[in-house]
Amino acid sequence: MVEAKLAAARRDLAERDGVLVAFSGGVDSSVVAALAHDALGENAVACTARSETLPEAELDDARRVADEIGIRHDTVGFSELDSEAFVENNDRRCYHCRSMRLGAMFDRARELGLATVCDGTNASDTGEGHRPGLQAVEELDAYSPLLAHDITKPEVRDIARRYDLSVADKPSMACLSSRIPTGIEVTEERLTRIERAERLLRSWGFEQFRVRDHDGLARIEVGAEELDAALDPEFARAAREHVGDLGFDHVTLDLAGYRTGSVSPEESPDSAG
Repeated sequence: MVEAKLAAARRDLAERDGVLVAFSGGVDSSVVAALAHDALGENAVACTARSETLPEAELDDARRVADEIGIRHDTVGFSELDSEAFVENNDRRCYHCRSMRLGAMFDRARELGLATVCDGTNASDTGEGHRPGLQAVEELDAYSPLLAHDITKPEVRDIARRYDLSVADKPSMACLSSRIPTGIEVTEERLTRIERAERLLRSWGFEQFRVRDHDGLARIEVGAEELDAALDPEFARAAREHVGDLGFDHVTLDLAGYRTGSVSPEESPDSAG
């Protein structure tokens, strides 16, 4: 079944004059990039949108995975903080973010003479509740080959393994603004301290985590398998000291563990596509 879907997606892409893939370096957009490169070779470009909400580590990952695939990698810069509607951080934040991000992709595609912009929306995304970012995909008429060919998230990971992509089992990653509860303004200061705090957790060996910024209170979530490590008194001491030094007034550990959408219901994994 997956083989048939894979072949159909490749044929569909091969019929296009050229594509730009909105590329976050997550598993969904990486599979789309691999399919596009297979189908179109040099007429496929993976493009990552650089903004304050993208952790530097994710940009590094995107460059590395594009190199694994062999696809040309490009970047385009923009700032969600230029949008008052985004900064306000209501339940439409992901719509405003995705509209600006994809708009920048379409602008770059026109500059490169590429007729199609693809994103990584898969067939499982449409059943995941409140996802206003998908409205932006529809309005701007981006093409979602995984969705068009009914490729689900488990099948995406299977395909990534077939391509031997290092991100096949990578946890989903939403943009940094998803760590700020709805109703609290998104600011560069908050985004910066969240990114630095999460960089610390990554350096300490954690893999599935979030640092939520509750207006100066850092709420750390880690995956269930890593909760024992986070309950270690040494971790508590280090988190209190080093995360606190980043500008947080208080540092807490959420005993419920990591879960998507725990502060903002519209949190969208792999939000750059």
